Amino acid sequence: MAEVNMQSLWKIYGGTVEAVKDLNLVCRDKEFLCLLGPSGCGKSTTLRMVAGLETVTNGRISIGGRDVTMAPPKDRDIAMVFENYALYPHLTVYDNIAMPLKVRGFSKAEIDQKVQHAASILHMTDLLDRRTVRLGGGQKQRVGIGRAIVRNPAVFLMDEPISHLEAQLRAQMRVELKRLHIEVQATTVYVTHDQLEAMALADRIAVLNFGVLQQVGTPTELFDQPANQFVAGFIGTPPMNFVQCHLEQEGDDLYARGQGFSVRLPADKRRKLLADGGNETLVLGIRPMDVRISREQRDDTPIATETFVYEPQGETCQATVRLDDQLISIETIGDFFTQAGEQVWIGFDTSKLHLFDSRTGKNLAI
Repeated sequence: MAEVNMQSLWKIYGGTVEAVKDLNLVCRDKEFLCLLGPSGCGKSTTLRMVAGLETVTNGRISIGGRDVTMAPPKDRDIAMVFENYALYPHLTVYDNIAMPLKVRGFSKAEIDQKVQHAASILHMTDLLDRRTVRLGGGQKQRVGIGRAIVRNPAVFLMDEPISHLEAQLRAQMRVELKRLHIEVQATTVYVTHDQLEAMALADRIAVLNFGVLQQVGTPTELFDQPANQFVAGFIGTPPMNFVQCHLEQEGDDLYARGQGFSVRLPADKRRKLLADGGNETLVLGIRPMDVRISREQRDDTPIATETFVYEPQGETCQATVRLDDQLISIETIGDFFTQAGEQVWIGFDTSKLHLFDSRTGKNLAI
């Protein structure tokens, strides 16, 4: 397999539309790297440039140390898996998987060995004689993946391959893809707009927005230490709460205060914020699972508020409370109950607070 290196990569359409802007990103050898972001952020364009399906406006792409920036797709030693399967419906599963090998002139014995091996990895040996038109969505996608496996490419490129499947089947396919990567150990660049999918599959995630790389790191790093407000809001379900606040210093203590709340910041965050200049106007970020809720005032729930919406979800429940004119989402244990209009008390886990610059979005607390 091989490392994929994107250096100062630009894609500009019509001289004015900047789809990808100065992207510097490496997918390491045998790594599963997800390109994650909303529609139109440049992730599929990036993948298509790596595949050679889009020309590069500026920059360089290398695979395994070889410059492929201007190379045609067939000379890049890559295999691509698309969202829409791209199968031959009149052919069997066997013939669909074998097609890339037949085109390259492999012998029948070599073709059979490679097809049987791919089918075994994907648990599809009992489907080889079936026509693909008779398969379900998940089975069709496995055929597309099998067609990529038999080529034994240096790099797998996957463009939202399971985004169109229903939720239960999509979850099953995530497990299949994770197991496949562990078994095949292939360098993989995977595009998705689904942060749960990226978190489940990736060794590292590269988050893009408006063609600009926002942050790259492990799923845990992006969840616990988002570089900016965009990453913080895009990673995590339910999404992070954001409330306007300002800083006030009282003696040695530093407080984040906003409408209806005042939070004393822990020493590590106080040092970072004061070293950064102590921006006065900030955005406080806190994940729903890091907000405590109670029906009575306690030391760890000092903020009075009222329930706006209550949603039971089995083992957990989600409550949305009104903090003056702002709404705060809270995820807590399933046996907690409240109802709209009821007074409740909340508190923030201050060790999990994030504070963002209100102008740049930069996370000032990491």
